[in-house]
Amino acid sequence: MINSCTYDTPVGPLTCLARDLDRNPMIIAAGFCRADELVDRLPADDRQDVRPVDHLGPLQEPIEAYLGGDVTAIDGLPVAQPGTELQQEVWSGLRAIPAGETRSYAELARRTSKPNAVRAVGSACGRNLVAPFVPCHRALRSDGSLGGYLYGLDVKRWLLDHESAARSPGAPPVHQLDAS
Repeated sequence: MINSCTYDTPVGPLTCLARDLDRNPMIIAAGFCRADELVDRLPADDRQDVRPVDHLGPLQEPIEAYLGGDVTAIDGLPVAQPGTELQQEVWSGLRAIPAGETRSYAELARRTSKPNAVRAVGSACGRNLVAPFVPCHRALRSDGSLGGYLYGLDVKRWLLDHESAARSPGAPPVHQLDAS
């Protein structure tokens, strides 16, 4: 059974899919879309009945804290997604980037077993099933531009602004997109 819970954000719904809420809670997919769209991204043999819930047990508080401005609250939440060895390296590298900071795709590639695989890093970001828990929004082009993001550049910019503002001492979380 997959449990689905959707949270309101300034840039639209954030849907989280989780398993084993009672024993070993694990986020298996998340994104700024509806639950059915997220389920469609799961591998065919991993799709199960999805049950909407109002609360994701022990995962709930950190998710709400992150959305409320504690941008490190989701750092340790358990996630699982299928992928190649290189994809797992990239996703692990993304989780190591502190909230409020970014890295280029090239920098991320240099930290893997295939330091020249910049395109593969971009592909791993595009295949990430658990955004923002694996924060692929923190990966930018070498020139500092945003690059792409499955859920749109407005969402990517909001996530970066939200995390950057919250990491600044005394700054409240950002709740609007920067118009520039």
